[in-house]
Amino acid sequence: MSQPSPTIYLIDDNADFRASAEFWLDAAGYQVQALGDPEQALQALGRHPSAERGCVLMDVRMPEISGLDLHDRMNERGLDLPVVYMSGHADVALAVRAMQKGAVSFLEKPLDEEALERALQAAFARMEARQQQAKQIAPEDEAGPHSKAEAGDSPGAQEFRRREATLAPREREVLGWVIQGIYNKNIADRMQLSVKTIELYRARGMGKMGARSVAELTRMMVSRQVEGAC
Repeated sequence: MSQPSPTIYLIDDNADFRASAEFWLDAAGYQVQALGDPEQALQALGRHPSAERGCVLMDVRMPEISGLDLHDRMNERGLDLPVVYMSGHADVALAVRAMQKGAVSFLEKPLDEEALERALQAAFARMEARQQQAKQIAPEDEAGPHSKAEAGDSPGAQEFRRREATLAPREREVLGWVIQGIYNKNIADRMQLSVKTIELYRARGMGKMGARSVAELTRMMVSRQVEGAC
């Protein structure tokens, strides 16, 4: 079964721009939700199916709420779709702030179609990588136990599996959210646990995996994924 077309959440206060951008994106084969109201945008993003590809394409400067502030509100709600920013005014400082928040790209209006397509593909690739990384540390009832080394595994992969097998189901689940960039508070809300409990599971899980940081844990997951594909 083929994957559904990716969904682009186009967020911009300029109705004329939304109409023209929606026309181009639709013609390029994307599903598009064009939104001018930040609250409606947050509601739409909250309904996005987690298993489907999507990204946010939004203006960094809007009158009601800036794109940067809207990005913060997305993070607060655990809405971690990749973000591509747009701006009609070149501003290096603003672009730096956008990238620090985890934006995939910062495009200048009027949009160059090739640059836009590259940015969208990079956004989808990032989302797919997160999903694959999360599957590597999925709850045991979903992913199945990995206590036995598979034939042909490298020593590093065997050690990874040995460590992974020591994770309790809750630790495994918490780490699965962590490597997707979800904040502790949002994980607590999703799992209906206290933030303190999430912090405990996170610390124990990181310790068992031998990871000193989320970046190190993610590198371990990516290395394991690459080895498994060879």
